[in-house]
Amino acid sequence: MKNRLSQISLLSLVLFCLSCKSLIEKKVDIDTTVKIDKGEITSVSGTRNISGVYPHLTTYAHARGNGSYSFGNECGIGALAVWNEKLYMINYAAHEPKGSEHKLYIIDKDNNMQVFQGSIGGTPAARMIHQESNQLLIGPYVVSSSGDVRVIPIKDMKGRLTAIARHLKDPENMVYYYDMEGMLYEVNVNTLNVKKLYNNPLPGWHGKGAYTSQNKLILANNGEHGNESGAEWKVTLENKNNKEDNGILAEFDGDNFKIVERRQFTDVTTKNGINAEPNDQSPLWAMGWDKRSIRLKVLEKGEWKTFLLPKATYNNDPSHGWFTEWPRIREIGNGKMMMDMHGMFYDFPSTFSHAKTSGIKPIGSHLRYIPDFLSWNNKVVLATDETSIQGNPLAGQPQSNLWFGKREELANWGPKSAYGAIWINDEVIANQPSLPFLIAGFDNRILHLNNFDKMPVTITIHVDEDGTGNWKELQTVALEKEGYNYYIFKKDLKVEWVRLVADKTSKLTAAFHFTDRKLKNSTAGKELFKSLADVDETAEVSHAKLFSNKTNYNLSVYAGEIDNDTFKTTKLYEFLKYDFRYVDGIKDSLSINALKNKKVGEEVDFFNKNVASTSEGKEIQKEIWSEDDASVIVHAKEYQLRLPKGHADYSRQFSAKTARVTREVESERELANISGTFYELPLYKVGKEPLYKMMRPVATHNKQITEFNTWNGLLVLSGVKKDAKESDHVYKSDDGNVALWFGGIDDLWSFGKPVGEGGPWKNTQVKANQLSDMYLMTGYDEKTVVFESDVDTQFDLYIDINHYSDEPVLFKTFQIKAGEKLTYKFPEGFSAHWVQLNSSSACKATAWFVYK
Repeated sequence: MKNRLSQISLLSLVLFCLSCKSLIEKKVDIDTTVKIDKGEITSVSGTRNISGVYPHLTTYAHARGNGSYSFGNECGIGALAVWNEKLYMINYAAHEPKGSEHKLYIIDKDNNMQVFQGSIGGTPAARMIHQESNQLLIGPYVVSSSGDVRVIPIKDMKGRLTAIARHLKDPENMVYYYDMEGMLYEVNVNTLNVKKLYNNPLPGWHGKGAYTSQNKLILANNGEHGNESGAEWKVTLENKNNKEDNGILAEFDGDNFKIVERRQFTDVTTKNGINAEPNDQSPLWAMGWDKRSIRLKVLEKGEWKTFLLPKATYNNDPSHGWFTEWPRIREIGNGKMMMDMHGMFYDFPSTFSHAKTSGIKPIGSHLRYIPDFLSWNNKVVLATDETSIQGNPLAGQPQSNLWFGKREELANWGPKSAYGAIWINDEVIANQPSLPFLIAGFDNRILHLNNFDKMPVTITIHVDEDGTGNWKELQTVALEKEGYNYYIFKKDLKVEWVRLVADKTSKLTAAFHFTDRKLKNSTAGKELFKSLADVDETAEVSHAKLFSNKTNYNLSVYAGEIDNDTFKTTKLYEFLKYDFRYVDGIKDSLSINALKNKKVGEEVDFFNKNVASTSEGKEIQKEIWSEDDASVIVHAKEYQLRLPKGHADYSRQFSAKTARVTREVESERELANISGTFYELPLYKVGKEPLYKMMRPVATHNKQITEFNTWNGLLVLSGVKKDAKESDHVYKSDDGNVALWFGGIDDLWSFGKPVGEGGPWKNTQVKANQLSDMYLMTGYDEKTVVFESDVDTQFDLYIDINHYSDEPVLFKTFQIKAGEKLTYKFPEGFSAHWVQLNSSSACKATAWFVYK
């Protein structure tokens, strides 16, 4: 039976569908059509596009027609592939080696999406095209040239499948499958017969990458478990006590394994990528990292070489490897390749090899969590891992979507700002050149050098101008005993790589800060965000608290008003997934969590269905932030930090304490909205306090944003002017009581660069020789500081040059005369993570930093 219903709600459709147990097609909106059979969604089509996101393509941990969530606390999109002119994608659960309700999806060029009904789910992110049999292998699915799908049963190949690679001995008929637990299988692509070769042959955990090149299978693990006995390992560790030995990069020749490096590695590939070629002899690239930097290793003619790159974000860093997913190097159209690692897109040359290392250039940074990407239908397509519910009580069910756009749009997201090191408190051997560090394509470039030894040392900077390995001396920098110095590279210096050489064996830190000199100003998003109320808006503003529902696919909206610094709910709505309109009432009791603001000390290890009731009785500890005359103060559990004020009167003009403070907006990544500025907050463990010391500012908005959320693949903001007109980004209720803004997570950069004023002291009584609180400098542009004191004294300015350095370094001293102002403008291109001050004398002091 086929029925077309145009006036009833989606909920009515679902109830009807479930009662008659038959196929139904529902045009739920002028834009969207959904087909449901026996309670399961079989296909969805639509045209609505908001900031590159088609909401109807959102994937979940299931495909039930009524949207009711049951199990699976994550659903990132693990792998994309183009096959038969269609886009294939698989999503994944957090830890389900025995399968789940997650699906294989097939999208045509008109964005019609089919849900493969034979899906078995699990935690897959593997994909490869097998040339000889002309089949796409994606997760446990094998797709023929005509589109027929066969499935390798879970019982035959349990595991979280993360990589597929060509076979070393029988490549015409066999392939390797690698899984997160380290299991290595071989599968016959004709019969789908499975044989487990090894259960756990290598140290480390989270098997992530595998690729065959130069007659070797290269395997990568991106984390360390800490509880492995090593009984099944096929290699012997030389140093079992090295704390930096996390994960592994290893070779397999078909019979024996060999350790390449004990660091955390993810993607392994050649220029051929998913189109794995027979007898591939191309240079092979492997991406990894340690606390210092990104590590790009290149295998060519049996020899490995290592190159270092900076990090845009520290979200990926934890040693357990949970937070990296699958950074990739992939082709994005017209023969161009792109690398995505640690929050930064790079142009990546397909010619990259030992002797030809030019061409890696930063495109820009991003907030999205991106497991895979490719080129399809004349667009770059990004897969995401957005809303999870691991330690996230502000969402009822996990969901993720795709982004469609052009490479040029990616360059308009976050800045080309990144940070990294060659050495961090490392013993450096005299006259031995360091590994090369990427410098090409970045604007402002500063090198911080710190000597921990009790003898002077001179550092020589070498540069490789064209990526041919022809190194030339650029500059020498002298360091006194236990001394610090810095070097700012000239703007017009065009080189690919730098390396360092010390003239004495010494303990050294060498840390780079690269910042973008073309940061956006507030006019960049003036049109995009015009409907959001400015901090000084006097007309009526729509405020709300939001929750991504568990019981259906909709968004719960608690519309309200702010009265005496308190948010008060006035009306309840659900915003419908497909219809994109409001209906009265909220059906999800768990949504009550939306009315809570997270405090320091509120922690949830994993999703708890009873969290709504149990959290009511939890002792409220302290607010995440407060402010005084000097600055915004972040209250972590064991320390406090200070941030600039983006608007001096923000909290007086708008009840900022009623706004959402922190929220997970991408899986295992938190965003903070503090006094008119958004910040990215890295996590170390799900449900635990963020790593505030590694925070970076995203944008200063100075809007009345009371809430932010990711839902249906979109970023949703509350704080829209009630008289704002509806648009592609603004949706209002029929009664005019509530309005919300919808866009993409990386639209946030268009609010404009972070700006602000403040400091650790403002007319503050300061004790002699006592360091101030840490005050944020990362991510800000033009920097000036003004000093004042009521007595003659010396101010010492310390800077934090790397998040993994143990102590701040003394940057500069200032002699301050009582009652006089001393202004210091930092050199153009200067950057540090945090600054601190002390005074040689007790005094009433001001240290006022201005970031324009």
